Amino acid sequence: MKLIKRNDDWGLPTLWEDLFNNDLFNFPSFVARGMTIPAVNISETADDYTVEMAAPGMKKNDFNINLDHNVLTISSEKKQEKEEKEKNFTKKEFSYQSFERSFTLPETVDQEKIAAKYTDGVLKVVLPKKEEAKVKPAKLIKVA
Repeated sequence: MKLIKRNDDWGLPTLWEDLFNNDLFNFPSFVARGMTIPAVNISETADDYTVEMAAPGMKKNDFNINLDHNVLTISSEKKQEKEEKEKNFTKKEFSYQSFERSFTLPETVDQEKIAAKYTDGVLKVVLPKKEEAKVKPAKLIKVA
C-alpha cells in the first residue's frame, strides 16, 4: 500500500496551472500560487515508510507534526522581525514563511511508533508498519 498525498490546493485549478502543469513544462502547481512548499521524498521498506522533507535553514522547533484520523500533517510557521537604526532613518524588515503538507496514511502504519528527526536541513519522519502488515520471509514447510 502507498502513502496518498492529500490535495493541498483549494480545489479549483487556475488558468496558470492549466497552462504550465503538464508534461511539457512539468511545473508543480504550487509555483503558480507563489508558495514555497518543501520537496518530499517518500520511500517504503519491508518494515516502514519514510517521509523526507527538504527544509534547510529551519530548526526542529519550527515544525508541527500532527496525526488526526490517519492524516499526517507537517506544517511550519516562522516569523522574523529585524529593526535597524542607521543615521536619520529606521529600517524594519519582516520575514514570514509557512507551509503545510498532508498525507493520508495506510492502515498498515503503527501510529504509536511514528518518529521524526531533523538533521542537516532534512526532516525525516519514520512510519513503522504494524507487525501483521510486514512481509514475512518465505518459509519451507515439510510434509510429515
